[in-house]
Amino acid sequence: MRVSEVMTRHVESVGPEATLQEAAAKMKSLEIGSLPVCEGDRPVGMITDRDITVRATAEGEGPINIHVRDVMTPEIVTCDADTLVENAALLMQDRQIRRLPVLDRDGRLAGIISLGDLAVETGDDELAGTTLEAVSEPD
Repeated sequence: MRVSEVMTRHVESVGPEATLQEAAAKMKSLEIGSLPVCEGDRPVGMITDRDITVRATAEGEGPINIHVRDVMTPEIVTCDADTLVENAALLMQDRQIRRLPVLDRDGRLAGIISLGDLAVETGDDELAGTTLEAVSEPD
């Protein structure tokens, strides 16, 4: 099975120039904890609710004055839509990430695959469980 068969296709993103308040408001309205950061349709990073809390708020920075680019994780890990689901799960395990942006052949954001997608869409409880366990292990 390929990632393209199980990924979430219509993915919201945020631009690097958006404020943390804008990113947090989008996360709240979508009931999610992370967003790909894109310039146009090309991912340049990821921002999580934890990034906002730990990298900005804990340092005393205000969410209106700080931009996403200032606290995002720029080392984005991705896979291609043609990647086998098992290989995407291994990548998620190795890098301890819960959501993996999926790129099309031109390097544009095509979707995202999450632990939930592994559990629900593949029907492979063992793969989902192994991935969750590996992602949840402390560094």
